Amino acid sequence: MTSNRPHLPGILTTADLSKTADSIQALQLSNGMIPWYPHGHCDPWNHVETTIALDIMGRHDAALAGYRWLANNQDADGWWFNYYMPDGSIEDAKLDTNVTAYIAVGVWAHWLCTRDTAAVSALWPTVRKALNWVLEMRRHDGTILWAREVDSQPWDYSLLTGSSSIRHALHCGAALGDLLGDPHPQFIAAADAIDQIINTNLDAFEPKERWAMDWYYPVMTGAMTGIRAKSRLAEKWDDFVLDDRGVRCVNDEQWVTAAETSECAIAHCAVGDRETARELLLWTMPHRRDDGAYWTGIVYPSDPDKTMVHFPADEYSAYTAAAIIMAADAISGGSPASTLFTAALPRRNAYQHVRAL
Repeated sequence: MTSNRPHLPGILTTADLSKTADSIQALQLSNGMIPWYPHGHCDPWNHVETTIALDIMGRHDAALAGYRWLANNQDADGWWFNYYMPDGSIEDAKLDTNVTAYIAVGVWAHWLCTRDTAAVSALWPTVRKALNWVLEMRRHDGTILWAREVDSQPWDYSLLTGSSSIRHALHCGAALGDLLGDPHPQFIAAADAIDQIINTNLDAFEPKERWAMDWYYPVMTGAMTGIRAKSRLAEKWDDFVLDDRGVRCVNDEQWVTAAETSECAIAHCAVGDRETARELLLWTMPHRRDDGAYWTGIVYPSDPDKTMVHFPADEYSAYTAAAIIMAADAISGGSPASTLFTAALPRRNAYQHVRAL
């Protein structure tokens, strides 16, 4: 076993997860971009997911190259387009607030894994601009509008999953600012406003109850905690989970995705239920390929005479592999970033000694 790496005997060893990291790193282009799959598109959210996984597995140079790609492609106002192609063209020009905010989580994870203050300082202006743009998309109630097109009015609704993820990114951004002596208490205030809405008025969000992410994301990202969080996970377990198979992406299909199953495992870690988290991660093993990569999804037919099929057909995705690594890390406590979704972030006075160095 390698120190400071995730290791789960009986499920995934450090060597197994290193092979999975290899499958991610093999996709990385010379400019640092990590597409979903060979010759596929890249979106900044899943790109950050893969860089977090690379940092967890000690691939810090590759992760930093990924963050530099983001910095080099950020608009002056702070946003990124939704989908980029390997040739530099734009596949989807939508501007998504959650996609833009997630860099804060990745750069905070990079700090946790490397303690590289110089690298984080260089990336901080990118993070700060991204979060400031996201906050420009707030509604009067504190929720964050989902998206807009360039030079157009924002769409008129917020998403529970996206707002949950953004509140976590705002906490990570605040922690980075505190670390670097550039405090942004407005990030915490904005996150608190999102939490208030999530815990008191879910009707403020566009209904997406069909999707598993709306079920577990408020718990995974810390918007819901304690008894409320545990109750939420328990109440909809039967709606989204196929026993021995994993989490269905949507509750009306037999389509199990390894990424959603892994994220649900992290949510269970966040409420202290590592036994269930281990079980969920174990159920992703049918998705694992011999090269360490992971099939994105499997459809399990209700007809016993039919066989399961991969869906999307023959797709194995870097972000799915990344979610596996992150779940294994959260369960095992392997890397310094293992608490990324399972512990409250430290506040400003914890960093006085860092700024004095």
